Amino acid sequence: MHEFGIAEAILDAVERRADGRRVERARVHAGALLRITEPVINQAFAMVADGSLAEGARVDLVIVPVQLICRSCGQTAASVDPFATCPECGGTDIDTEGGDDLVLESIQMAEAAHVPGNSRRDRGNPVRPS
Repeated sequence: MHEFGIAEAILDAVERRADGRRVERARVHAGALLRITEPVINQAFAMVADGSLAEGARVDLVIVPVQLICRSCGQTAASVDPFATCPECGGTDIDTEGGDDLVLESIQMAEAAHVPGNSRRDRGNPVRPS
């Protein structure tokens, strides 16, 4: 399954960006030509992230369309289906551009442990000795 290689690449990018902090979520843009789905990439990611700072994190996947160029009629169109036919003439002699990117857009860090006196709530309501 090619999803494991993709999940390992995502984990590598997440760990570099997290810089030692725990991660709860990652948002990834993946080209349509990679042919991955969110449930499958999350299953693979859970396996490769086991024991890492991203253990238990979820991957939110955004599929980036591939640009289709019909050789028969010259029509161009974007599609998330890498096997699409030309929307203009129905032709199958299609060239593609893009759609193979894998970009880590953002990560969401886990909440830090509560340290008394170190939050807005604590500073707004000081504890007074009795």
